[in-house]
Amino acid sequence: MGRPWEADPDTGFKKRLGKSAQELGATSTGPECPDIWELENGDIAVIGRDLTDSLGKRLPDGVSISHDERLVVIPRRMLIAAKADIPHV
Repeated sequence: MGRPWEADPDTGFKKRLGKSAQELGATSTGPECPDIWELENGDIAVIGRDLTDSLGKRLPDGVSISHDERLVVIPRRMLIAAKADIPHV
């Protein structure tokens, strides 16, 4: 039996949610990560620091990371800035 959801590797990027890392002062060198994007198929892509190896060892009960998943971290202010762009449904 397959998973109920799979990431679509063929979808494209539709629009940034919130503000860029530069606008939020989360980078000082250019338009690098972190970032949050809505994809053309409606899924969300998050670019952040990969902390799978460190935080992945301290997950809360009932939480796991599959072999093909990574735990990424973005600044709190980035998600707050994206709130207005995230649909309610």
